[in-house]
Order: sequence, then C-alpha cells, then structure tokens
Amino acid sequence: MASIASLGVGSGLDLNGLLDQLQEAEQQKLVPIRQQQADQDAKISAYGQLQGALSKVQSSASNLNDPELFNSVTSDVEGDSVSAAATPDAPPGRYDVDVTQLATASSIATQGVDEEAVLNAGAEASLDVTLNGETAQNITVEADSTLSDVRDAINASDSGVSASIVFDGSQSRLAIASESTGAEAGINSVTFNGLDGLALDTATEIQGQDAKLDVNGIAITSDSNQVEEAIQGTTLSLSETGQSTVTVERDDGAIRDAITGFVDSYNSMKSTADDLTSFDAESGDAGELLGDGTTRMAETQLRSTLASSVEGDGLNTLSDIGISMNVDGELEVDDEKLDDVMANQPGELQALFTGTGDTVGIAGRAEEELDTMLGDNGMVENAVTGAEEQMARLDERYSSMQDSISSTVDRYRTQFQELDSMVAEMNQTSSYLTQQLSALG
Repeated sequence: MASIASLGVGSGLDLNGLLDQLQEAEQQKLVPIRQQQADQDAKISAYGQLQGALSKVQSSASNLNDPELFNSVTSDVEGDSVSAAATPDAPPGRYDVDVTQLATASSIATQGVDEEAVLNAGAEASLDVTLNGETAQNITVEADSTLSDVRDAINASDSGVSASIVFDGSQSRLAIASESTGAEAGINSVTFNGLDGLALDTATEIQGQDAKLDVNGIAITSDSNQVEEAIQGTTLSLSETGQSTVTVERDDGAIRDAITGFVDSYNSMKSTADDLTSFDAESGDAGELLGDGTTRMAETQLRSTLASSVEGDGLNTLSDIGISMNVDGELEVDDEKLDDVMANQPGELQALFTGTGDTVGIAGRAEEELDTMLGDNGMVENAVTGAEEQMARLDERYSSMQDSISSTVDRYRTQFQELDSMVAEMNQTSSYLTQQLSALG
C-alpha cells in the first residue's frame, strides 16, 4: 500500500491535505468523551475531598468519645525539689511536699591496684556478692583478667550491682554500687576468689538510705526517689532536698481543645461540602458534586445526629453547653456558657458526649454514623466506587473510539490511493487520446 506521502502524485490532487482534514474531523468524536473523563476525574477528586473532611470529623468525634479525656489531669510544681506526673486517678488538690533526704545506693570500693595488672594469671576466678542478706550471687571472671575485665564481668552479670573504675591519683580502684536505692538495698558482702591483690577497702563503704519527705505534714519514707501514691495517682520524682508545692487539677484545656476541635472539623467539612455543591448563577460555574445525593445525605444525617438529644436529667443537647447551629448550618460556640459547664457540670458534660451505661452520647453517635458512611459498602465508599467504575467505562469507550477512528482513516487512505491511481490512469488515457487526435488532424 502506498504511503501518505505518495498520495496525489498520480492525480495532482492534494489528497494528503484532504486526508488530514478528514482525520481531524474524526478526532472530534473524542472531544465529548475527553470532557466526560475530565468531569469524572474531577468528581472522583471531589469525593476524595469529601472523604478527607468527613474523616477529620470522625477522628475528632472519636477523641470526644473517650472517657479518659474527661478524666485527664495536669500537675504543676512550684519549687525545685520534685517533679510530678499525674494519672487520671489523681484527685484535684494542692500538696505541700518537703523533701528532707534523698534515697541513695549502697557502695564500696577496693584497695588500689595497677589497672593493667593481670589478677588471675592462667586460672578462672570469681567473686561472690550478697545483697540484703540474700543468697550470694557468684560472678565468674575469665583467666588472665585485668581490673577492667572484672568490671565488665560484674556489669554483665545481672547480679544487682554495677561496677566502675576510679583512679585515686596513684592506683585504680574497683567501685561497686547496688543498682537499687534504699536502706534495705545494701551490699552485705563482696568476696574475691582467686583475684590476687583485690581486696575491699572498708573505709570506703557507704550505706544506702531511704528517701524521707512529708506531704501536707504526713511523714513518708521511700526506698526510691520515684515515689508513687504518696499523692493518689501521682508519681513524685525527688531531685533534691527542699520544699515544693504540687497542684493537681483536671485538664480542662485538653477537654476544651477536643470540643472546639470537633466543632472546627465539622465546620470545615460543611465548608468543603458547600464548595463542592456550589453554583454561581452569574458565571455558570458549578461545583463538582452539584446535585450529588451522597453529599447531601451525608450532611443531612450528620446534622441530624448533632441535633439529637441524649436521655437523662442533665445536659441533653449541644445547645445546653453553648454549641448551636447558625443559619448557614455551621456550629458556633458560646465560650462563656461552655466554661461554666466545664467548671460546674463536668460529669454531665462527659455523659453528653460519651454516654452512660447503655446510652450512647452525641460524640459516640457521630462516630458510629461516620464509621458507617466511610466504611466498606458505606454510601461514600459506594459513591467513590461508582465514580471509578464509570471512569473505567469511559476509558474503554475512548479506546474503542480511537480504534474506530483509526479504521475509518485507514479506509479513507485506501480509497484515496485507489482514486489517485484511477485519476492517474485517466490522465494517461487523456494524454494518449490527445496525441492521437492531434496526429489525425
């Protein structure tokens, strides 16, 4: 078959140009499909935005539906002697803490030796450590060990003591300390077996001691500087002697942040939905989900959930705590009213959001509603799946139309080649006849 470049050579006609025009005309059949693909792609993207906005509301509802949120507390310390970490079990209160003694570990050091000297040439050695009157822990020391090898053997033994090397200015000493603090965590004895020249210096022995403090005048002792339950639900970390004041209070800041976070996420979702379903009468511009039933239903169901009432004698609706819906469908917070509820009705506030017993609170209802919307076979997920399937059908239609156009253009090309040959033959016949008639004349 002749190439496109050869079209028109025989006939003298611009068949290449005509074929290009026909091909361009055929390509116009793809334009509406491309537009539908672009619209469908924009719709899928819009559903993604809606999913993201609803997921944020779901997350903020989940935070509000956690009872631990309403039990969270903070601790504040004035003074340098302690730091405090409170759990939800800690009751609010103010506590004066006076630390008079810190807990310390028991320790003892050996007499000085040459750090590089071999202490057990050619033979395995050991040492026995007894803590708190318990059975001695036997620690094996390999043959030909130096002081640093003995230290490493002790630290690897999990015997309840640790060791380090201290240089006293002329020789090195092995310092052994109990890993636990307190008067009952003392080192009772250390016996060296087969370690030549290694002996204890009893003058260096330090007995462990308990921490001593009082909390609001109540005397307390502790074998550790991490003191638990001296204040219910609170761990005190002692760092130095002295006086401090620990204040434990409910973490209203975290609760308020969770509530306003939920309001903000809902309003953000509402704004996103409004943009996606908008229509500008002057310009004719429309949102990608204008008239979409899924978006409208998601908004309606969530709005209904937030407007619902919780059974009980306390706070029943969001408006009872100062959260209302304005004419634009967005939530607004009356800060003064919310602050009053948080200060005077904390239990009822929790019940409103998390429910009590078999009753599901508003946050729980919103979380369940959104789980259904966004989960497998939920209406949002089904809408996305439907849009993606429609996109796949458009892709198949586009590919089929491209094949059809290619076949049509190939048919035109064949017809033009035949036309070109026919006209060329006719031109040759005409030229021949002209010559013959001229000869007869």
